[in-house]
Amino acid sequence: VDVQLLRGVDRTAFRGELARELGLGFVLTEPADQEARTSNMSRAYRVNLNVLALVALFTGAFLVFSTQALSVLRRRSELALLRVIGLPRRNVLRQVLLEGGVLGVIGSLLGLAGGYAMAAAVLELFGGDLGGGYFPGVRPTVHFAPVAAGVFFLLGTGVALLGCAAPAWEAAHARPAQALKAGSEDVALSRLGTPWPALACLVLGGVLSQLPPVFELPVFGYVAVMLLLIGGIALMPRLAALLFGGLLAAVPAISRRTVGMLTFARLANAPNQAAIALGGVLSSFSLMVAMAIMVASFRVSVDDWLGRVLSADLYVRPAASGNTASLSPAEQKAIAATPGVAQANFLRNTQLVLDPARPPVVLLARPIDERDPEKVLPLTGDTAAPPAGALPVWASEAMQDLYGWRVGATVNLPLGGRNVPAFVAGIWRDYARQSGAVQMRLDDYRRLTADMLINDTSLWLARGTTPAKVIERLRALPFGGTLEFSEPGEIRAISLKIFDRSFAITYLLEGVAIVIGLFGVAATFSAQTLARAKEFGMLRHVGVTRRQILAMLAGEGGMLTLLGILVGFVLGGAISLILVYVVNPQSFHWTMQLHLPWSLLATVAAVLLASSAVTALVSGRYAVSGDAVRAVREDW
Repeated sequence: VDVQLLRGVDRTAFRGELARELGLGFVLTEPADQEARTSNMSRAYRVNLNVLALVALFTGAFLVFSTQALSVLRRRSELALLRVIGLPRRNVLRQVLLEGGVLGVIGSLLGLAGGYAMAAAVLELFGGDLGGGYFPGVRPTVHFAPVAAGVFFLLGTGVALLGCAAPAWEAAHARPAQALKAGSEDVALSRLGTPWPALACLVLGGVLSQLPPVFELPVFGYVAVMLLLIGGIALMPRLAALLFGGLLAAVPAISRRTVGMLTFARLANAPNQAAIALGGVLSSFSLMVAMAIMVASFRVSVDDWLGRVLSADLYVRPAASGNTASLSPAEQKAIAATPGVAQANFLRNTQLVLDPARPPVVLLARPIDERDPEKVLPLTGDTAAPPAGALPVWASEAMQDLYGWRVGATVNLPLGGRNVPAFVAGIWRDYARQSGAVQMRLDDYRRLTADMLINDTSLWLARGTTPAKVIERLRALPFGGTLEFSEPGEIRAISLKIFDRSFAITYLLEGVAIVIGLFGVAATFSAQTLARAKEFGMLRHVGVTRRQILAMLAGEGGMLTLLGILVGFVLGGAISLILVYVVNPQSFHWTMQLHLPWSLLATVAAVLLASSAVTALVSGRYAVSGDAVRAVREDW
């Protein structure tokens, strides 16, 4: 009932007086309450989509940072020469920052235009909820948000400046004599080899992952993921030096082969530059591993849950467009007496408003064996036997987080116009109702409310009877034209299709992260091979062939990527634990079982490893294509 108040009526006083007159059988809400409930329903979904976008942004930002840093490192000797001939330090810094700023502005503008076009395409393909099912039938249009665009523009420009600033500051303050020498680039990155900040980030990330949500959002979980990424990337120089140096010393066969010795010597003695190349691979691959494990775990859990809750042979419900949305006792008897029906379980689905600021809680009344509720409920933990005379109910996981219900607690349910005390006998898993659900025995519900109607029917068929025959007989009933029929396989397929569509944007962002990682490898090795042209020229002077240099580059790319993949598996696995056991329960109020998609992870790892080796090889062909004398002339 919508109520429009006369002018001058005190809304608060009127609401209080009306609530006292109506009692517990009615709930009074204002438009603002409905808006808040609608917003809360999709808030976690919207926040997680934004975080996924920030994941891709983080990977891209690291690519920009590493590319800019390597570009400045390549010119380290040139910057030192400018200082030798009298250019002040501040002028060197100003020049480099201006170059980085111009590139950042151009790149950010192109990124905003490309992002706007991609957003329009995604909305056209997936809709406003990106397949989540929150806004069916709505065809949104792209809205340009100036504030958000300004923030991302500043972020892109800032990352480009930051990538230039750190190595430029080091080059401006380094000793010119040392900076003029070829091969001193790794000295400029020596601070990256300090492991303590990285270890501090990893430890702090582990601690934050254990903290509770903030305003029902896993804020600390997101921060923990970011810290684990930063810590893992920052630890790469030390890991690269220890691993490749240890292999070079422990495996004599490596030193006896020219290509192997050159490859491992470079990786072991210039680990800081290797770490920049590793960072792009590690960040993209670890995030891909984490997202793949989380999505696979969720999908397998949903599939198992559907198998538990869809135990009947046929499901019947009154059509929403029919004369009635429920079935009367006489109609229930007619369905149960239909030839071919061995057992019929009826379910009453209604809603309870426990908090006007939250969406309604779904109440499901069905036949439940109090001694063995797990026959019909996917319970998640311990159960408690209700005291004599108590009303047992079983709550979904969301009720624990949203309303603080626990097994063994006594709660109040607004039934039949009064508050009825109930005993929480167990917690069950529910992936269909994010706002919470409560189940109780159908006989108890009818006794308390005198409501004999039902909404859904589960049918178990007699042996030798097919669903098609039973459907034909049910349609022949006087009310059969208002019935809808579904088989468990059909419901399962539709549910998983909706799931895959809901996570289509996740798969897309995973692919974006991998592509960005490959671009990072290409950009990093291109910059490094160009910077090492004199090194390659010197190697060719001492007898190393072009083919051996290319093999060395392919080996470096392959070994670095292999290390990034191995560490990415570990780091991505740790992040996936946070996503599965922290972010998802705190965002959507349900738990899931862990599942690792080994075939997908192995395929992506193999493709990434091969692509990185080929990318390093292709990037190095230009650096060794010139004349050996021309390559080293700057050292004369």
